[in-house]
Amino acid sequence: MTNSVPKLLRRLEVFYGKQTPLWPTDPYEFLIWWHCGYPASDARCAKGWDSLSRLIGVATDKILGASLAELGDALMPGGMAPELRAFRMKTIAAKVRDEFGDDLARALRQSPAQARKILKTFSNIGDGGADRIVLFAGLAPVAAIPSNCPHVLVRMLFGKERPNYNLNYRNAQDMIAAEVPEKFEARSRAYLLLKRHGQEICKTKPRCEKCPMSADCAYFADQRRKTRSVG
Repeated sequence: MTNSVPKLLRRLEVFYGKQTPLWPTDPYEFLIWWHCGYPASDARCAKGWDSLSRLIGVATDKILGASLAELGDALMPGGMAPELRAFRMKTIAAKVRDEFGDDLARALRQSPAQARKILKTFSNIGDGGADRIVLFAGLAPVAAIPSNCPHVLVRMLFGKERPNYNLNYRNAQDMIAAEVPEKFEARSRAYLLLKRHGQEICKTKPRCEKCPMSADCAYFADQRRKTRSVG
């Protein structure tokens, strides 16, 4: 490979600029934020979060003290299934209060593996979500990969995605672990840039014609070769 992860990240940062997380970095607050929108996206979660914060509050006692109907009304700006999301929020708040003494962050200050294990007991949190929380909460500089676009690095460096999601995720994680310094700033930067690129251009159906990386992208080169061979 003539390309490297640091080189690609530099190119992405030139194009998108420096990125900052749009979600709460406290583990409990992230779990609440994640259920503020559905289908989950930064924009929908932000709308639901703003409404919830203003009308009810996000602390465990505020969520547990509100009725499902009140929570559902507050969550409506975030999209579909507000009452289901309200029910899940109450479950999260009760679990954090009863099992972790209202301090989930302290409970997660263990090994990354143990922190992941705890986080995955919460609804809708898998490996990707757990790694994201661990990284941005400052618990450990893990090689987190955006869960909705693990294909980005695989495409750019290898040209062809792996046969299934888990392989793509592991391959991307291995590349970050090998080439990005094991520091919070470096790995957070990588996560945010890959997430932005995967959401805006390198989607399931990529917009290669608008991509700033096409000259260095193995996927684009492979697609161009295929087009030429057909022609």
